[in-house]
Amino acid sequence: MRNINQIIRDLPPETRAKISARSAELIGEEMALQHVRKALDLTQEQMAKMLGIGQDSVSRIESRSDMLISTLQSYIEAMGGSLKVIAEFPDGKVSLSGLGAEQAKRPRRRAPASPARRAPKKKIRLALAEA
Repeated sequence: MRNINQIIRDLPPETRAKISARSAELIGEEMALQHVRKALDLTQEQMAKMLGIGQDSVSRIESRSDMLISTLQSYIEAMGGSLKVIAEFPDGKVSLSGLGAEQAKRPRRRAPASPARRAPKKKIRLALAEA
């Protein structure tokens, strides 16, 4: 059985040019990540290798409806694109900058003690309050 690439390769040059033009047009429209990847003739395995993650992680990224901008930016850049976030208002559009950029590392605050560690103190206080 032949795959789509083999079929397209056997088409006349004029037809291939039309397919390529339509592909570029579709890429310009609103699309899900999976559709963009497929339009660029990339597999999840290829994306995983470019991103340094597993194929299962690529599948999860493509199925998310909410993700970090930096994750989306990495995914788009792995496909050879660049990410621009544009906010649309009634008065016009604004291109947001600095999103997804790596921020200077700040020292992490120490996490509060887990409730399990604090529980004995509370029990003692409760016991004293009842006495």
